[in-house]
Amino acid sequence: MNPEKLAKMAAQVRTGGKGSVRRKKKAIHKTTTTDDKRLQNTLKRLGVNNIPAIEEVNLFKDNGTVIHFNNPKVQASIAANTYVVSGHAETKKLQDLLPGIINQLGPDNLANLKKIAESYQPGVAPPPGGADDEDEDVPDLVDNFEANAES
Repeated sequence: MNPEKLAKMAAQVRTGGKGSVRRKKKAIHKTTTTDDKRLQNTLKRLGVNNIPAIEEVNLFKDNGTVIHFNNPKVQASIAANTYVVSGHAETKKLQDLLPGIINQLGPDNLANLKKIAESYQPGVAPPPGGADDEDEDVPDLVDNFEANAES
């Protein structure tokens, strides 16, 4: 191997050995629990209160999808205009949650609802003579049933 190239590589990499700087303390990696504690402390400073008995939360997006929380933990601070929704979230299409979600839709979702309604409409109406084909199975009346019922 070329001695110049070897010297250049050795100068770039030095991971220990004689003359290397000793690490003073072990690197501490943050875990998600510390982040969660910091978040809870921040929320406590805002003065959020738990809101009980909320079964579901739906966040409507502009592209027609819905972020759906089932049995979430909801906290609110009215003074800070802050709402915290935590729990398991699922991203679903608007038509997957219909018809139970119609009363939650606002005027901004009207365009998405029209698109869904157009996709469900049948393409062509049946021809006007189509009803006669269904009646072929039913036999015609032969006797006078009203006269037999009176006697």
